[in-house]
Amino acid sequence: MKSKRIIAALLAMMLSVMAMTACGGSDSSNGASANNSAVQNADGSDSKNEQTGDIDMEGLTAINDSTAKRVGRTYIGDDNTLWLALSGSGAEFTYTGKKLELTIKGDNVARPGNDGNNARVAVYVNGERTSDVMIDAPEVKINAFESAEAQTVDIKVIKLSECAMSCCGIMPVKLGDGESLTPAAAKERKIEFIGDSITCGYGVDDEVKEHSFQTKTEDVTKAYAYKTAMALDADYSMFSVSGYGIISGYTTGKEPVTAQTIPQYYNSLGFSYGSFDGKAPQSLDWDFESFKPQVVVINLGTNDASYTKSNKEGKEQYKQGYIDFLKQVREKNPDAEIFCTLGIMDNTLVKTMAEAMKDYMDETGDQKVHAVQYDLQDGNNDGYAADWHPTEATHEKASAKLTEEIKKVMNW
Repeated sequence: MKSKRIIAALLAMMLSVMAMTACGGSDSSNGASANNSAVQNADGSDSKNEQTGDIDMEGLTAINDSTAKRVGRTYIGDDNTLWLALSGSGAEFTYTGKKLELTIKGDNVARPGNDGNNARVAVYVNGERTSDVMIDAPEVKINAFESAEAQTVDIKVIKLSECAMSCCGIMPVKLGDGESLTPAAAKERKIEFIGDSITCGYGVDDEVKEHSFQTKTEDVTKAYAYKTAMALDADYSMFSVSGYGIISGYTTGKEPVTAQTIPQYYNSLGFSYGSFDGKAPQSLDWDFESFKPQVVVINLGTNDASYTKSNKEGKEQYKQGYIDFLKQVREKNPDAEIFCTLGIMDNTLVKTMAEAMKDYMDETGDQKVHAVQYDLQDGNNDGYAADWHPTEATHEKASAKLTEEIKKVMNW
């Protein structure tokens, strides 16, 4: 859920970005397909944006499908930078050598002192987080690994913060003689998570409920979705934006905030007030053939409830919007089991969500849809994070419940 303070932050962000550059020129209105290059995640499948050979650019090696497993919705830019937009996006690979330096490219938002909006990135070596960096410049260098003797190590680069505020990219790397990058193995299980600030891990690193949003306190790896993927040993993709809903973003007024809804952007790389290479993520079409999840988890309704409240008409709008979104998700994921979830921060629309599911199933005959109601967060025992958001302890409980429900349905 978004508070007045994050709304103010978003407005400031929009003004700042407008002052620097537009969110994408008219030449990108057709997405990446305009230059025969569409976004994809790596699971070994073909895609318009797939790159299958090492690109040697003055001794540099691109992070692409031949050198890394792409995580989440990613995009390879014209200069072979692997752009990360949504929470949890990144790359995984095995590196053999003595020293690996990564250069993370900032988008048009990146600048010093902008830690409320700059992208936050973590690097893991053999499963241990070794770097946690704010991308506050056009290029930020990270010494990912160094050893006196050549070693083979597993490297994972994960974008911890969400897409709306900023994106970043992994630039081609320089490899020495005998050094190499190979993609991490794809997992058999694949899950997509669709959500709002809860899925993003909003404020999870700041357990002071009176504090407001900052990307530097957002960490998707401490949120229920990432934890569920790890518990199920699954590859994942996420589409989540703080404050967004099915029919309305968070509001303190009487009218819906229709500009802040997930369905209108779901078919794209993401949504951001910033841009990279003159492109906004929402202008780039997503290739759904590139990542085919067996499970799709939807957690949307917390922000809608700020508009609908207990109003019958508002709830009816949410129900119809939810039915329409289920149809959209099903069209793009024809074989997935869909889990409709709600209740961590607010349970106003849980019953309405269940009614939407029933009406959708009755209309379409689709029986591969399931409901999960989370326990409402217990601030007395588990505390609150910034803007009354869930703490990691609350996320742990939600993940445990969701994991168990998925196991039951999927026999995992």
